[in-house]
Amino acid sequence: MPQQDGTIEHLNGGPPGDDVVLSVRDVTVAFGNKKILKKLSLDVRRGEILGFVGASGAGKSVLLRTVLGLNRKQSGTIKLFGVDLDKASERERLRLDTRYGVLFQQGALFSALTVQENVQVPMREYLDLPKKLMDELAQIKIELVGLPRDAGAKFPSELSGGMIKRAALARALALDPDLIFLDEPTSGLDPIGAAEFDELISKLRDTLGLTVYMVTHDLDSLFSVCDRIAVLGDKRVLVEGTVKDMLASEEPWVKSYFRGKRARQLDLAARH
Repeated sequence: MPQQDGTIEHLNGGPPGDDVVLSVRDVTVAFGNKKILKKLSLDVRRGEILGFVGASGAGKSVLLRTVLGLNRKQSGTIKLFGVDLDKASERERLRLDTRYGVLFQQGALFSALTVQENVQVPMREYLDLPKKLMDELAQIKIELVGLPRDAGAKFPSELSGGMIKRAALARALALDPDLIFLDEPTSGLDPIGAAEFDELISKLRDTLGLTVYMVTHDLDSLFSVCDRIAVLGDKRVLVEGTVKDMLASEEPWVKSYFRGKRARQLDLAARH
């Protein structure tokens, strides 16, 4: 909740550990007569990087958008930091909104704003800060994600794909959140750029104490940075666990995805 001095009043975060930051229980989502998710349940634990994977069109982004309140659910319960979103007061929702950041697919930067102005959007919405302080804070976030100092003055059209992803991540970190949602963060990046972005996410998790919910189809990301993986299929979570659990699973889609030809080299690396 914004205070008079412009700081953010957080809910009690609690110590790192296995406590649940996001709890999804029996959630059903439908568009018209077509059910996309049916009685889906999932937990995201404090301090972990959770990879959420599934076939194209299975509903990975639908669940993310439902958690964010952009899609309506038919039934079920979603709790964020222990607060039932259906029962939260306006004040509680405002406080929760400052505790998470989102990196949407393709970055979703405002094309008419500079990188610095994009990063400042959450600050302007939730805080009351002098322009000079916002400029300083935005610059800190820009450098935190590995962008050069002069990137703040550039427009999205002047950035490479990798720089757009980093600028969008800087915006997601604008309010010093506890939880960040990443929707296909390495999509469209070359292998080197994707690996560098994965490394950045891992370092930020460790240094800032973040919890990361990552929707991805990138096997390298799943193998290299995710503590746990949840697999979406048949409108629910089929399997969840570590990479080793995925490699041991006999679920047909999971077996094909994690032990197929494209995964063979990663499979061998994980076993040694």
